[in-house]
Amino acid sequence: MTTVVPTTHPAPAERTARRRRSSRRAFSGGTPLVYAVALVVAAVTLTPVVYAVLGGFRTNAQLAADPVGLPDPWVLTNYVDVVTSSSFWRFALNSSIVALITTALVVVCGVMAAYPLARYTFRGRETLFLVFVLGLLFPLTVAVIPLFLMVRDLGLTSNALGVALPQAAFALPMTVVILRPFLMALPKELEEAALLDGASRIGFFWRILLPLSGPGMVTVGVLAFVASWNAYLLPLLVLHDPASQTLPLGVATFSTEHAQDTAGVLAFTSLAMIPALVFFLAMEKRIVSGLQGAVKG
Repeated sequence: MTTVVPTTHPAPAERTARRRRSSRRAFSGGTPLVYAVALVVAAVTLTPVVYAVLGGFRTNAQLAADPVGLPDPWVLTNYVDVVTSSSFWRFALNSSIVALITTALVVVCGVMAAYPLARYTFRGRETLFLVFVLGLLFPLTVAVIPLFLMVRDLGLTSNALGVALPQAAFALPMTVVILRPFLMALPKELEEAALLDGASRIGFFWRILLPLSGPGMVTVGVLAFVASWNAYLLPLLVLHDPASQTLPLGVATFSTEHAQDTAGVLAFTSLAMIPALVFFLAMEKRIVSGLQGAVKG
């Protein structure tokens, strides 16, 4: 005779309590020290931005009398003068052209380089990937003089390509490092099914892999755009013609020409950094989702 031992299941209330405890462990907040450090970092980061924006609404007399005070009264003249200046929009247009070319090169070349490193198996694959990883340790400033000589020999000085091509090349290591695990996380069964349906490797790449890797491509694209928009050293050496200079160079030029107009300089600087800041904040969720996909991969 077989004895049946009844199985006991936890009560619904107990199961709910267990879920809550596990949820607290998984999503527990940081310690007060973590929040304090985060607040200090946020304050150090935002204080110069807020000061520059508010300083643009003040006059030079107000800044001299009370450097850290609030605008009283608020003055719009500084911002109006910058917005109505043709030089500001010329600098902004040049920055947009360079940033868009850099972003397109980084995304296209990066995904094409990461695809075989992620989906193909061949001898030396990990060694080749290690070359891209080591590229993260090689900053642009180290090679800026050889780059300038190469750009000059190619006749690309005072040309958007003279800045965009080196920037894209130095952004490729980070792009490949982000995209490779993202592409590796895509199921192999999906590729096998596409090949069985008659798709080629290139067809799978263009029709299936690229649409699915959209979050990762958006992430590297935004990072490349913001880095290009804020670049200063390489454009300084390459863009000799004032008509081809980017916005960071325009800020330096404006600061030199209007050294006594502190409020105007603050207004010009604030308007110069707003586009990249707004673009980055607008794409923040996509950047996080792309990086999460890369980490999971």
